[in-house]
Amino acid sequence: MNDQQLLRQLVGFDSVSRNSNLPIADFLCEYLDRPGVGIQRNPSPDGTKTNVVIAFGPDTDEHRNGLVLSGHMDVVPADEEGWLSDPFALAETGDALAGRGSSDMKGFLAIAANAAARLDLTKLLYPLVLVFTYDEEVGTIGAKHLADTWPDAETLPRSAIIGEPTSLRVIRMHKGHVNLRFTVEGVPAHSGYPHLGVNAIEPVGRMIVALADLRRELEQETPEHREFFPEVPYVPLNVAQVGGGVAVNVVPDHCELHAGFRLLPGMEATPILDRIRTALDNALGDSHYDMQVLCESPPMLLDDQAHIYRTACQQVEQADTHSASYATDAGWLQTMGLECVIWGPGSIEVAHKPNESIPISEMRRGSELVERVIERHCLTPK
Repeated sequence: MNDQQLLRQLVGFDSVSRNSNLPIADFLCEYLDRPGVGIQRNPSPDGTKTNVVIAFGPDTDEHRNGLVLSGHMDVVPADEEGWLSDPFALAETGDALAGRGSSDMKGFLAIAANAAARLDLTKLLYPLVLVFTYDEEVGTIGAKHLADTWPDAETLPRSAIIGEPTSLRVIRMHKGHVNLRFTVEGVPAHSGYPHLGVNAIEPVGRMIVALADLRRELEQETPEHREFFPEVPYVPLNVAQVGGGVAVNVVPDHCELHAGFRLLPGMEATPILDRIRTALDNALGDSHYDMQVLCESPPMLLDDQAHIYRTACQQVEQADTHSASYATDAGWLQTMGLECVIWGPGSIEVAHKPNESIPISEMRRGSELVERVIERHCLTPK
């Protein structure tokens, strides 16, 4: 199959994060399986999903030469109105290919898989390893699981491309994301007898005010690396969802608040979490609440002298530094000693929207560029 044909197959899998990704993982493993290829699965704790690590060529040497190509197999839902075609059937629309995940990021999966499938394994001096993950879209969960459970990270090459849609711009840093849930429990009662109950929503109102005050504090601060994020050069704190109560004549006995914040490279979550707790404790006094970190995606920062960064920038003649305000699997993969660039075809501006698409020209260009980087990292003597 060529890249477009393979993309058609991949888009056809409804791999929305709420579903199991085993069907698409099985397909990719079968597609790439041949003598001399090492295929390992890294299943989720409940076994309904899996990461896939597929190695081509010799084992990694002590310098971890070679190349990792990484992408996530899950996609966001396609439940919104406005689709002009079946989101899980690739449609050619002029000079682009439309379908859920075409840009984010099954286009890159097709390019990476076919580049590996075409390799003459006898010519590989250093390994090429494909790392395909699950549940990136709901908090880089698969990448975290891989980082926590992979038995020996040094078996992976150090240089890595995470093929998120960047319109083929090379990105060497991005923000992280921490997703929080706050819960307040009360006592139900008839609203005509409020003294018999405890309202769970009222404390959440004070929590929202406290978090808004903290948000304004954070917006005035000047963290390191802020110059690379000119649009939002601070830690944004977002109060995102509030829910509680069952009826207007019932004192609400439960309320939840969801919020998130995005760390700049070099920052850790603990100091911000401590500030959140202090702000809420001061606002609520004796009122009790529970705070839970639902998921954390670390920020990512790569040195501008890293070999993979210099190689990628040379391919597209890029001299300036690009960053992203979203999180990717690279945040966790870097904890395994990988040096990651974010670099792939397609635009983040059309991702997660109806009629998501990828330009055919960028698919072709992306394939050419990946071939060149494989040549440099896996086929050229050091």
